[in-house]
Amino acid sequence: MSQFWSDIVHKLTPYTPGEQPKLANLVKLNTNENPYGPSPKVITALKAEAADTLRLYPDPNSDMLKSVIAKTHSAYGIHSNQVFVGNGSDEVLAHVFQALLKHDLPLLFPDISYSFYPVYCGLYDIEFQTVALNSQFEIQIDDYVVPNGGIIFPNPNAPTGVPLPLVDIERLLKANTQSVVVIDEAYVDFGTESALGLINTYPNLLVSHTLSKARSLAGLRVGYTIGHPDLIEALMRVKDSFNSYPIDRFASAGAIAAMQDIDYFYETCNKVIATRELLVRDLIDLGFSALPSGANFIFAKHSKQKGEVLTAQLRKQGIIVRHFKKPERISDYLRITIGTNEESALLVDALHRILIKSI
Repeated sequence: MSQFWSDIVHKLTPYTPGEQPKLANLVKLNTNENPYGPSPKVITALKAEAADTLRLYPDPNSDMLKSVIAKTHSAYGIHSNQVFVGNGSDEVLAHVFQALLKHDLPLLFPDISYSFYPVYCGLYDIEFQTVALNSQFEIQIDDYVVPNGGIIFPNPNAPTGVPLPLVDIERLLKANTQSVVVIDEAYVDFGTESALGLINTYPNLLVSHTLSKARSLAGLRVGYTIGHPDLIEALMRVKDSFNSYPIDRFASAGAIAAMQDIDYFYETCNKVIATRELLVRDLIDLGFSALPSGANFIFAKHSKQKGEVLTAQLRKQGIIVRHFKKPERISDYLRITIGTNEESALLVDALHRILIKSI
């Protein structure tokens, strides 16, 4: 029945999310979810929200949530009129692409990066150019100092996990003043320096965050971005022309509780970082090399075994990791989500058995 489709639908290549397997007892290290549950305060807040008030619409502006987000980042001088929220950072970024990144000149982003970026470009008919990472899979700022309609990249990058120093981001902002620069900080809380401190110096900077990773709320779908009030107004215009009530009462209550429980946030982030460093050492002992990671995942390849083969063998042993066939230069890498220490031990043991058999 595709004859009923709009023309643009025929041209779209949708984003492919990581597998959400239905099988039980799998060690799931493929979608960068937090191995630790949300703050107990989140659960309490969600239970309290299950009340008669669900018959009422939520606050269309999410004022309380914006206020809490601004307070959380008050050390950077952030105010609530600089905050925009949405159903996960993916929806937030979709509004960013439509409101701020569609111009005559092409949008720039890395050739190896979050694969949703070209999907949004197709959806909103945005011209783009990819910029190659160097041989160490690093973003080279000088390559972005060219005429453009906007710049976007994750920091740390995904799926590589390689962080970009804040000094390089500021160097880009000083050189690129005529278009919006979006820093997608989905994984920043696991050891990468945030660009939020540059917001009030550079009015063309937009920094996006998600509560899915460091705050363990992938199931609630809440994300936000912070920038100059003029940029936020553009996003509000798009949002209010699309969906005036994007954040429901449960998502708002849970997000507020998660943002307020700072101690739990730091506790779980530090656990993930410690496990990551231990896992890197264990993988190196098994003959892997790993890119430097500022995220809650590792991008690693073995010196002798192909990534596709290792992925398939791990799955047979009940462990799922993410493998990317394209581009070819990353086809031997595994993107491994950081789980608990116990899950990491199971992964290392499984890899040891696989590699022993291959000798």
